[in-house]
Parts: sequence; structure tokens; C-alpha cells
Amino acid sequence: MNKFSKILSISILLSSGLFAASSDENIISFEQKRITQNPNVKIKDIKISTKKELPLNGWFGYILDVQANVQGKDINAKDILFSDGKYISLELIDSETGKSLKDLVTPNLTDNYHDKSKLIAGNANAKEKIVIFSDPLCPFCKDYVPDVIKFVNKNSNNIALYYYHFPLMALHPAAAPLSKLVEVAKHKGVKDIELKVYETDWEKYFDVKSVDEKKILEAFNKEFNTSIKLEEISTKEINLLLEKDISMGEEVLVSGTPTIFINGVKDSSRLKYETLGKK
Repeated sequence: MNKFSKILSISILLSSGLFAASSDENIISFEQKRITQNPNVKIKDIKISTKKELPLNGWFGYILDVQANVQGKDINAKDILFSDGKYISLELIDSETGKSLKDLVTPNLTDNYHDKSKLIAGNANAKEKIVIFSDPLCPFCKDYVPDVIKFVNKNSNNIALYYYHFPLMALHPAAAPLSKLVEVAKHKGVKDIELKVYETDWEKYFDVKSVDEKKILEAFNKEFNTSIKLEEISTKEINLLLEKDISMGEEVLVSGTPTIFINGVKDSSRLKYETLGKK
């Protein structure tokens, strides 16, 4: 979770569930008042980028683009609110499934997410396209991502799989240098490096909360018989690549891992990929 997301979460805790509302302008006004409860935040601009009708009589989901200054640093973020024109809610939960309706508001992916440089399995020309945002040290990701890769490899003519780094640095600081190492190794021609990284037991080398890049580098080189140098994961190019992946995830409201999109649409079940490539 980035710094501004934490501020939004703190603001949520300071707010109650439903609020009176009468127009889209009130949505913006409410968001501004809610966020600025934190004295460290100064709002520069708030716009409604998406308004989507929900399968709930009279209710809409709103995606807001928020530009703010947090302790001297300019930050762009997104937030979701719900309203029926009379009330504003920070969350709507389906009482039968227990799932948040935020998934119904999540924006679909544009074609630029199907970037050939992010293709790790399958055929770029395939009709069926999977995009995954993942953290190589996330326990669930370590079980899930290899299964998806292997499934696509078995149906490689019919599916394209694109991988984006989304290290959860607040939980697994070691995931950031590990993600950079994946990119360096990939550029050096190491095949199937994403699958290999996910199938490696890194805990025998370092703790997921480690910030010792040298130790993480030594473990990577030992495991894959590579000779990557520390300065290679500190270049401007590699840092920008990782930042871009994270930014593209945040643009479509990715906040946890793994997050998977099937043909541009978020799949909260994470199981729909198993239906692809079948005639």
C-alpha cells in the first residue's frame, strides 16, 4: 500500500458508513472533506473519472482521480465511492457473497496492457489474454502464478499471458530487489525466469522483510548460476520499469496480489483462466 492509500484508509476510519448526498458535485465535496481530515494532506484537484451504474436500484459507483500534496510531495491516487443520489457510501458489500461491489467499478484494461515486452507465456496474437499483477514473495502468489503459467504453456497457441511486477513492499520489502533481478535476468536471456523465481524457496536464503539487496542478489546468483552485479539492479532504467509496472497497476486499482484480468476484465474469482483455450 502506498503512502497516499494509507491516508485514504485512515480517512475511512474517521468516517461513518452513509452520508447524505444529492449530486455528483457532492461526491467531490465529500471526498475533499474526508481526505483533508488529515492535516498533512492538501488537495490540488479531484475529478470523477468514471461513473458506473450498479446492479442495485439507483446506486452508482464512482472512481475519483485525486491529486494532492502530502508533506510537500505531489501524489496522484484513485478512490472509489458509491451513491444513490441521496446517500454516499465508502463500501457496498453483497450480503449473500460477502464480496465488495468495488470490483464492479474497477476499470477494464486498455490494449496498452497487452505489451509484448510483458509477455511471459503463450502467443501475443492469441484472442484470449491474461494480465497478472503479482509479488514473487506473496505466499498465495507463489502457489497461484506457477499454475497460471503452466496452464498457458499447455494452451500456448490460444492464450497470451502478460506479467506485471507489483511488489507489496510494506509486507515484503525483499520483493522489490527480487523483481528487479527478474528483469535483469530476463534481459540477459535467462528463460522462464518468472516461473523459476516463483518456484524457488527464498526463505532458505533471506527473510521476506529483508532490505539487504546484497544478500538477495547473492541468493539469486547462487540459485540460478547468474553473475548479476548490484549496480545492475540500481540503474535508472530498471527502477523506472518497476515504477511503471506499479503505476499501471494502481491505475486500474490494483491493491493486492495476485490480481488477474481476463480479456481486460478483473477476475475476482481468479479461476476463469481455466476456461480459456478450450474449444
